[in-house]
Amino acid sequence: MENRQSRDRRQLRRWEAALMAGLAIALLAGTWLDREQAALAEQVVRLHVIANSDSDADQALKLQVRDKVLEAAEEACAGAQTAEEAVDLLRQALPALETAAEEAVTAAGARCPVTASLEDDVWFPTKTYDGFALPQGQYTALRVVLGEGAGRSWWCVVFPPL
Repeated sequence: MENRQSRDRRQLRRWEAALMAGLAIALLAGTWLDREQAALAEQVVRLHVIANSDSDADQALKLQVRDKVLEAAEEACAGAQTAEEAVDLLRQALPALETAAEEAVTAAGARCPVTASLEDDVWFPTKTYDGFALPQGQYTALRVVLGEGAGRSWWCVVFPPL
C-alpha cells in the first residue's frame, strides 16, 4: 500500500512539474508577444472610424467617411518617414481631417456630428491584410466618430500607407 501511495505521489509531482513548466512557457511567450506588438505599434498609426449606429445607412456612411478621411490622411502624411512624423503631421491636419469627414457626411445626404482626434493607446483587435497581420494591442489612432458612435467600427492603417 505504501509503495502505491509513494508511486502516486511521484506521478502527481511529475504532473505538477509539467503543468508549472507549461505555465512558465506560456507566460514567457505572452511577454515576448507583448514586446513584439509594442515595438510594431511604435511604427504604425491606425485609423478607427466608428459609425453612428449599426443601421445599414450608418454603416454605409462609415465606409464613405473612411474613404474620404484615408485620402486626406495620405495627403497629410506625404513625406513622413516615421510614425512619429506622421503623428505630428496628422495632429496639425486634424481640423482638415474632420472637415473631410463632415464633407463625406454631407455628400451622402446625412446629418450627424463628426469628431476627429488623435489618440494614444487605442485597443485594436488582430487585423489580417494581404500578406501580413497586425496583432491585437494598443496603437496610436486617428479616431473618427460619427454621431453617437454606437455602431460597428472600421479599423485600418493610416501610416505607413498600404
